[in-house]
Amino acid sequence: MKRFARSTEMTLLVIGIVFFIGLVIASGGDLLAANSLRVLLQFLAVPILIGLAQMVVLAVGQLNLAVGAIGGFAAAAMGVLMADHGVPVPLALLIGFLLAGVVGLLNGVLVVLTRINGFIVTLATMTILLGVQYRLVGTRTVDAYPQGLKTFGSAALFGVIPWIFVVALIVAGLLAVMLKRTVPGRQLLASGGNPIAARLSGISNDRSVIVAHALSGAILGVAAILTVASSPGVNKSIGGDWLLPSFAAPIIGGALLTGGSAVVLGTVLAAFIVRFVDTARAEFSLEPSWVNFVVGAVVLGSVVLGQVRTRRQDRRSVVKSPDAAVAGGVS
Repeated sequence: MKRFARSTEMTLLVIGIVFFIGLVIASGGDLLAANSLRVLLQFLAVPILIGLAQMVVLAVGQLNLAVGAIGGFAAAAMGVLMADHGVPVPLALLIGFLLAGVVGLLNGVLVVLTRINGFIVTLATMTILLGVQYRLVGTRTVDAYPQGLKTFGSAALFGVIPWIFVVALIVAGLLAVMLKRTVPGRQLLASGGNPIAARLSGISNDRSVIVAHALSGAILGVAAILTVASSPGVNKSIGGDWLLPSFAAPIIGGALLTGGSAVVLGTVLAAFIVRFVDTARAEFSLEPSWVNFVVGAVVLGSVVLGQVRTRRQDRRSVVKSPDAAVAGGVS
């Protein structure tokens, strides 16, 4: 409990609560209305998932610039399959999910085979998928798919908690268990934290990179499904604004760019805070650009603080090492 009280997650939780209370006061209590809470949580589902998709790649020391392109491509494929080809909803959603997972897997395989940084590989993938997405939908909005899917996208548990938000939380829980409690998850974190030590321990760093990118693609497949279900239609702009939030949530949540950290709870809490910033922008009628400005500034600050924290830990390790050596010599 002491450790949690000093953690980034606790800090984010306190900030989120204070932010929410401030928004409730500013709205005159309107934010506590069932419909307002439902809308707030409904628009949180996808940001949580895209943050987790980026976090799992950061955990292995990689970057994924194709987050929005993978999600947009998968969503466009689902919409076109249902609207233009009459494919049943479950099958269309499954195909879109598998496409996203396969693209993620290919990203990992390309990084391993070419030994090119994931930044470059996913940049290329992003460019290709944006072209494919435009080819699929062109300038139109695809919305002629079954109403039942859209009904699910707006349905809410007890009239307040959207089912798509529940799905996002389930994915977050499963990812946390996978990273903390399973062998592939622990190996992935080991590869991200110290690749040399991981290799000497018999862990395949290449496999960890592939697993991380495949997981990222699978999570984006779920995000695409929720996007199709909750949006009025699918067009070429789907996924175009996912990149910044995908980095913002895990970095603000405490993820290290050098890898080795799994901050699922921190990512979820940071997604809440980013959403609160957008809600405050709407409440006070500010320009939309202010959201990007604030989020970008917070991300930059989080990166700087993370670097400072890492350097302090390294210095403490250097200071403790001579003491340990002396103690060992005396004993």
